[in-house]
Amino acid sequence: MTAETSEHLSFDKTNTSADQSTDYLALLRDRLSNFTPARIKGAHPDAAVLIALTDNPYNPEIILTRRSSHLSSHSGQVAFPGGMQDKTDRNLKHTALRESEEEVAMQPDQVEIIGKLNQVISHMGVRVTPWVGIVPEDIELTANEDELDAIFRVPLSFFLKDERHHTDVIPVEKKAIYVPCYHFDEFVIWGLSAMMLVDLLKTGLGADFSLNKVPPAGSPLRHLEPSKHRRVSD
Repeated sequence: MTAETSEHLSFDKTNTSADQSTDYLALLRDRLSNFTPARIKGAHPDAAVLIALTDNPYNPEIILTRRSSHLSSHSGQVAFPGGMQDKTDRNLKHTALRESEEEVAMQPDQVEIIGKLNQVISHMGVRVTPWVGIVPEDIELTANEDELDAIFRVPLSFFLKDERHHTDVIPVEKKAIYVPCYHFDEFVIWGLSAMMLVDLLKTGLGADFSLNKVPPAGSPLRHLEPSKHRRVSD
C-alpha cells in the first residue's frame, strides 16, 4: 500500500499562514506509515539525509543547513543534515542520525523517525535516502563550522504555498523534470533538496506537487544542463 491511497491535503496557496485546523504531523505519520518508498537499484555510493520537522503540529518548521563556502564540493548550497554512509553505520537511518549529530549537534534521542521517502540519485551519482523525523520545537542546534555556516528553519506552510522564485527545468532520462527554486531570506533552496521537499509535500501530505508537473505558462524557468547520473522517483 502506498501513500497515494491515504488522505490528501487541501491547502489554500493564497493564505499567508499555516492552516490551524490541519495537524500536519499526524498526517505525515499516517501517510508515511503506509508508504513503501521506491528504491533505485544499481551500484551507487549511498548517502542519507534527515528531513527534520519541529513538533508544532499546526505550524511545523523544517530544519535546513547551508554548507560552508570553503568546502570543495557543494559550497554555499542549502542542504538537509546528512552525508555519506560509513562502513561502521548499521543502516542508512543510522547514517542520517549520525551525520545530523556531527553537523548540527542533533542528538539521536531527540529525533522521532516516522518514515522515509523515495530514493534519488544526485548529479554526482550518489543514491540518497531521505528520512523524515520530528524534533522538539525548542531544540538547540550548533553548526559544525568545518562543514556549515548556517542552520535555519523554514515553515512548512511556506513550501505548501509554493512561493517558488522560479522553476529549474532539468533533463533526466530523456525527459524533463520541473524542480522549484525557493528564496527564503538570504537562502536559496534548489536542486536535490528541493526535489526531496516536493516528495515530502506530495508523498507525506498528499499535496498537489510533482516533478513532472509543467509550470503554468509565463512562469519563470531556468534550464539546467543534463546529468548522466541523476535519477528520481516521482
